[in-house]
Amino acid sequence: MKTVAVRGTLTLAIEGLNVLSALTHETFAKELGSPFQLHWGAAAPLRLELVSATEFARASAGMRRTPFSLLFRGPRQPVLPQKIYPLEHDRLGRLEIFLVPIGPEGEGMRDEAVFT
Repeated sequence: MKTVAVRGTLTLAIEGLNVLSALTHETFAKELGSPFQLHWGAAAPLRLELVSATEFARASAGMRRTPFSLLFRGPRQPVLPQKIYPLEHDRLGRLEIFLVPIGPEGEGMRDEAVFT
């Protein structure tokens, strides 16, 4: 068994799985309203706020975790293409997450990540 410490605050025991597959809805629900830094190739990262974490019904008993989605709000510009981005968080550390822009809301842009 391999133990992975993420910034020393969240320790995950993982056997043959990457860190992302060990993350759950509960991991992110505790971080609602907190900032994430999105590194996208510019000199300064973009600041995204985690605005929702939604759990879905489990499709089958064989699933490793209950599926969930995350909704982030960031600046209206630039609108980034969907792809995997490195995100950093004070407690969770650095995570590589696939983000999809889903449209503007007020002064910002919403991006979604879905975990199955």
